Amino acid sequence: MIQLDFMAVLSQWPALLRGAAFTLGLSAVAAVLGVALGVACGWVRSQGPRAGALLVSAYVELIRNTPFIVQLFFIFFGLPSLGVKLSPEWASILAMVINLGAYAAEIVRAGIDTTPRGQIEAARSLALTEWQVFTRVVLPPALGRVWPALTSQIVIVMLGSAVCGQISAQELSYTANLIQSRNFRAFEAYIVATAIYLGLSVGVRQLLNWLGPRLIFGRLPAGHGAAR
Repeated sequence: MIQLDFMAVLSQWPALLRGAAFTLGLSAVAAVLGVALGVACGWVRSQGPRAGALLVSAYVELIRNTPFIVQLFFIFFGLPSLGVKLSPEWASILAMVINLGAYAAEIVRAGIDTTPRGQIEAARSLALTEWQVFTRVVLPPALGRVWPALTSQIVIVMLGSAVCGQISAQELSYTANLIQSRNFRAFEAYIVATAIYLGLSVGVRQLLNWLGPRLIFGRLPAGHGAAR
């Protein structure tokens, strides 16, 4: 009969806490930079010059049609052959930003493309610059429309950070693997790691759903959330 000993894993709670904090740190940096990259690429694809749109399209298709772990390995193991050597932490952040940026670009572009043309023309008639039109009139409601999808993508990228342990980035899955290699309690270690990932996912999603209307794209009109 199998004897489960979760205390052998839970007794390593400082290491688990550090791993979870590292995962959150990676995800926070990647979320900010990745969404910013996605907004820039979304604008280029929707309203930018044709040459820029073609370049962004190539980037989006390349990233969306290759596995994240291949992108991570290319950055960490491939770039040194070109003279660019990154630490596991910086390689993980760069890979996550590039990955999230590609997916966020398509999500944000969908929000931008649904902006009523009359709304943009009205803003221009008030003598606003193109930058002001985009940042004040187009982008906030566009983000409001696609925020649930963007939030889900951020959570997916956070969960994808588990493969960063393959290059010795000391995130949660790396910590769980280290613990089970010491006490041989692989089942318990990965059950605990799964529970922590689940808690992180729910917590991050709730936090982003709370932050979005308050800090990112402004308060939504009454009833807007219910309509979605």
